[in-house]
Amino acid sequence: MTSKTEKKQDRNQKFKEKNDERYYWLQDQKDLDGNPIDSAEYNPRTLYVPKSAWEKFTPFEKQYWEVKHKHWDTIVFFKKGKFYELYEKDADIGHKYFDLKMTDRVNMRMVGVPESSFDYWTAQFIAKGYKVAKVDQMETAIGKSMREKSGAKANKADKVIRRELTSVLTAGTLVDSGLLTNELGTYCMSIKEQCGDESMPPTFGICFVDTATAEFNLVHFQDDVHRTKFETLIMQIKPRELVTEKGRLSKTTTRLLKSILNEPLWNMLKPDTEFWDARITEDEISIHEYFGPEGDLANEQLTVAMTEARKDPLLMSAFGGLIWYLRSLKLDKELLSAKHVLMYDPIRNATSLVLDGQTLANLEIFQNSHDGSTEGTVFNLLANSITPFGKRLFKQWLCHPLRRIQDINSRLDAIEDFMRLVDLHETISKEMYGMPDLERLISRIHSGRIQVKEFLAALEGFKTTSQIIQTLIKSRGHFKSVLLGQLIDQFPDIGGKLDSLNNSFITADVDVDCKTMIPKTGMNDEWDGINQQIKDAEKQFESHLQVVKRELKCSSVVYKDMNKDIYQMEVPKSVKVPQSWIQMSTTAKVTRYWDNTVKNLVTEYRELMETKNAFVKKFALQVYAAFDESYDMWLSAVHSIAELDALMGLAKGSMNMGEPACRPVLLDQEKSVVEFEELRHPCVVPGVATDFIPNDVGLGGQEASVIVLTGPNMGGKSTLLRQTCVAIIMAQLGGYVPARSCRLTPCDRIYTRIGANDNIMGGQSTFMVELAETSKILREATTRSMVILDELGRGTSTFDGYAIAYSVLHYLSTHIGCLGLFATHYQTLCKEFERSPEINNMHMGYIMDEDEQNVTFLYKLTPGICEKSFGMNVATMAGIPPSVVKRAAKIAEETEIVHHSKDTTYKMASSNRQGINITPAVVADLAYLMSNKKPSKVSTERILASFQNMIV
Repeated sequence: MTSKTEKKQDRNQKFKEKNDERYYWLQDQKDLDGNPIDSAEYNPRTLYVPKSAWEKFTPFEKQYWEVKHKHWDTIVFFKKGKFYELYEKDADIGHKYFDLKMTDRVNMRMVGVPESSFDYWTAQFIAKGYKVAKVDQMETAIGKSMREKSGAKANKADKVIRRELTSVLTAGTLVDSGLLTNELGTYCMSIKEQCGDESMPPTFGICFVDTATAEFNLVHFQDDVHRTKFETLIMQIKPRELVTEKGRLSKTTTRLLKSILNEPLWNMLKPDTEFWDARITEDEISIHEYFGPEGDLANEQLTVAMTEARKDPLLMSAFGGLIWYLRSLKLDKELLSAKHVLMYDPIRNATSLVLDGQTLANLEIFQNSHDGSTEGTVFNLLANSITPFGKRLFKQWLCHPLRRIQDINSRLDAIEDFMRLVDLHETISKEMYGMPDLERLISRIHSGRIQVKEFLAALEGFKTTSQIIQTLIKSRGHFKSVLLGQLIDQFPDIGGKLDSLNNSFITADVDVDCKTMIPKTGMNDEWDGINQQIKDAEKQFESHLQVVKRELKCSSVVYKDMNKDIYQMEVPKSVKVPQSWIQMSTTAKVTRYWDNTVKNLVTEYRELMETKNAFVKKFALQVYAAFDESYDMWLSAVHSIAELDALMGLAKGSMNMGEPACRPVLLDQEKSVVEFEELRHPCVVPGVATDFIPNDVGLGGQEASVIVLTGPNMGGKSTLLRQTCVAIIMAQLGGYVPARSCRLTPCDRIYTRIGANDNIMGGQSTFMVELAETSKILREATTRSMVILDELGRGTSTFDGYAIAYSVLHYLSTHIGCLGLFATHYQTLCKEFERSPEINNMHMGYIMDEDEQNVTFLYKLTPGICEKSFGMNVATMAGIPPSVVKRAAKIAEETEIVHHSKDTTYKMASSNRQGINITPAVVADLAYLMSNKKPSKVSTERILASFQNMIV
């Protein structure tokens, strides 16, 4: 006798054989163009389905494969009733990764999930790196019946409920609030590169979009061979998804993207046919009227952006590639019609402190070096904004700190107003808490993809923004800040539009979850007409019930609704009914029926309710459209509140900084200077900042422009370098600084060479990375730049490293004249520059216990040179066996004796002019002055000063 298990196995085997035979063409897959999987031209997004298969498909199968064969690399969620179902390959994936129960649906393997859990399961698949296509039912069973009754000619396919692909969801293009887990922007970026060969400087055209806010940004620039601007842009934006031309991106750029981004979703499009060139892009924008009948004249920002784009074919092509991709996701029209297109500059040389990609990484501005998260980053320390859109704006501020003194002081004045008016700060903060993400909501309202509950939350949120501005107006007389006054003045008058929208519908009949809103009675003839028809139908039901009671001579007959089968006539079992009645359900005491009259009335009633539901959906879209008419006004209001929130966040950080903290003093003078008194680590967590040792840091002005910093391993050198840079960033953001006093001329750029990292993805060694980054600094730094070099030269042999460190230090201090902190373990290097007026030798303090051979770190910046690095002590702390440490110490001592006996310093000493110590660098500089007809003023002054200091 066959067991249940054996029967199931036999059934499964037969289904598999039948399934394999029916879908034989899946065994040897090809794309739509007939390219096999192993072909270089294979397109994994599509699937070839032979004509013979289409002819054998049932109407339902045909409906499914019409979508699936164009989205072969995408998980298709196919709506069936109250469920979304996944078939064939998608079902296998759902079963394998998420243990969804596999069942057989006639000819197809299938797993399913309830429609209520769509967002949850979509998020699970996207987290695994998949795209998700959503296919929805465009009509109900009643709607299908009404369509068929209308007399329209129907083919075979029309006999199934109509379904359409409504959206394709990917990690970088999410718009639904239920799927967006990050308050910061999530970006999809299209990249077009032009590069002769790997050794040539590339040119880029780039377009990136935050689909949640419908904001497009266009970027174009000529880069250097190291792709500095490109790296900076990628570090700033961190796109989650990339769109590029297949086979057209250089190896260097590809490696750079892979080294910075953590497994982005990478879409490679066919050149021209998918990744359009500039001409095709222009044509497509015009044909589809993405910007409406006015085209790119719809608003000033759009006009500026598109005018710039037309000047650069690369940029226009990048825009085209992104538009094609968004079209494939069913997002192109809803996003582009918002007309929110801007030009973006990753550097902003003229107006901001430039933080390039290396500096963002080395200073751990947005991502730490430990695990790549935001834990412990500068952004985490400083971001105190409350609203999601305020946090996004503050991130932009942190990417581009200010440079103009007037702009910095303007922000400082604003935050000091909030620091003085603490009650005002607290009042507005309370109003902001719980405010929805209005910037994303207005984009969703524009697209029509929003729930009524979210729409009502948006209206309430904008009401709150108006209240916040009114609160500010009441305190305006106490403001010293011009900026806060400007924020009040530029906030649009949204009250009238809010009242108009709120008066156009009612929520009295809205259910608990706010799923619908309806017009007020008497304000919409169509709505009133539908409701009257429904009332008339209900009267017909009641009239017929009275007739039935009389005919059956039974007063206890009542209507009962049982799930979908409404208006069942409930009759006691003892009562005899006509044979023509249709029994619907029964219990021990009663039986429920439809007669022909009720059956027809129910059909009519259902159709009326279907019409009513369709109207409610249409009416919601009309209300959304009325809101969207003032899109620019709502966006302006959001931007004003975002700026206010970011300013209040700076004020909160300044208030919570602990003591001492100060307002930075910005100096407008020719000679660059950065001075901090009692500078603490920029940790704004109360009670923690006191654990850090304060230090005085002075560069430029009356002090040397460069500090050469020595000290024990783990003595705090790298920390001092970083905290000095972060303090400069804080000052130029327009916030307070954790110091007793702060004076500085605004820096134009911060350069950092910190850490000894191989660029494995870039095919570069530690030493090559060091030299490439240092080369960029020597080419681009100015007298207004801040340069941080940490142990330059350690990536090669001691003598080569020393020579490079010596030459770079001399060039920075003498020829460029920038401000700098130069950390090194080359004690001899410090002695070489003891007499240089532009270099100051400092070290991190320590106490050495000679008896115990223990070193205590003081973390205090102290004048002079640290004679030892105490590497053996660190080795002991790290757990290196004592015998190994002892042997290493002996070898180090012997090597040092040999080194000093050979005298590696270069001196030109004269027997009859004792005290003169002229280094080769000074000799070279004097030769430079004599041979150069127009040496720079800075170089001339510094070279002559160095020469003078060589002579005692």
